[in-house]
Amino acid sequence: MFLLGPIVNTIAILLGTLFGTRLHGMPERMKSTVLQGLGLFVISMGLSMFLGAPGGDVIYIVLSIVLGGVLGAWWNIELRIERFGVWCQSKLKSEENRVGEAFVFASLVYGVGSMAILGAIQSGLSGQNTILYTKSLLDGFSSIIFTTVMGSGIALAAIPIFIYEGGIATIAHFFGANLHSAPITADVTAVGGILIMGIGVNILDIKRIQVANLLPGMLVVAIVRWLSIHGVALLSGFIHL
Repeated sequence: MFLLGPIVNTIAILLGTLFGTRLHGMPERMKSTVLQGLGLFVISMGLSMFLGAPGGDVIYIVLSIVLGGVLGAWWNIELRIERFGVWCQSKLKSEENRVGEAFVFASLVYGVGSMAILGAIQSGLSGQNTILYTKSLLDGFSSIIFTTVMGSGIALAAIPIFIYEGGIATIAHFFGANLHSAPITADVTAVGGILIMGIGVNILDIKRIQVANLLPGMLVVAIVRWLSIHGVALLSGFIHL
């Protein structure tokens, strides 16, 4: 079953969050310290992803961040997610005030990176889920820690993660191996690394960055990079019709 990997990953996040909500009693001083450490870790992870993406092209990355930011600001994604967080907070009758931030944070951390992309492609192409099973273990344990610090909003990330990984797996299953492109994966990972660094900056309260408004950059870089690889062949085929 080519969707089994995304389903397991989604369940792992939900179970980790559920377990994390049971860990009460952490003093605010300890939460603050852990949150600062988490912010530093997230920045270093994002930087590592950006610098470590083999084959990443700076031109495509910068162009995608700019175009993605324009689209995100036009659609006002940040405000919509904040409203979604407030709505979820009211429905959950939660006193947490970081639901929206936790949602964006977890969605990026769990969704960005080569494991999510390659794991979903592996699942769709071959029905094997080795990568996503490994990722599920990592996400499950990390969601316990994230939940104790940022609250139950971490669980909301399970929704976009399933749509994201399940969507890639479905496309790979029906349309073959054309998605398995190292340059596309590298550029998506690099753009995601930049966004994750922005999340780290927000966690540390250095400067408020509207990371959600930059999210379209990940889609833009995938499309632009794909066109750069296959565009000439498509244009040539169209001309010779």
